[in-house]
Amino acid sequence: MNALNGHADIYAALTEIFNDVFMRDDMQLTPTLSARDVPGWDSFKQIEIMVSVEERFGIKLTTKEIDSLQNVGDLVAVIAGKT
Repeated sequence: MNALNGHADIYAALTEIFNDVFMRDDMQLTPTLSARDVPGWDSFKQIEIMVSVEERFGIKLTTKEIDSLQNVGDLVAVIAGKT
């Protein structure tokens, strides 16, 4: 079973968020995708992503949770645990 199974809805929503934040329409999110893989993913984009995630999923992320994120897979796991 790959990492996308069971979380396809989360990945779909995150893809929309990432496309909006980075003003693209071709983002391919994978569990291992991280800031170093995406040109322009800086601390300001990170904040935009987190705010959008909180609004979209109706959750609140703690500073500790945000600081622990290493990649998209980590973010999906946190969202899945809160929804």
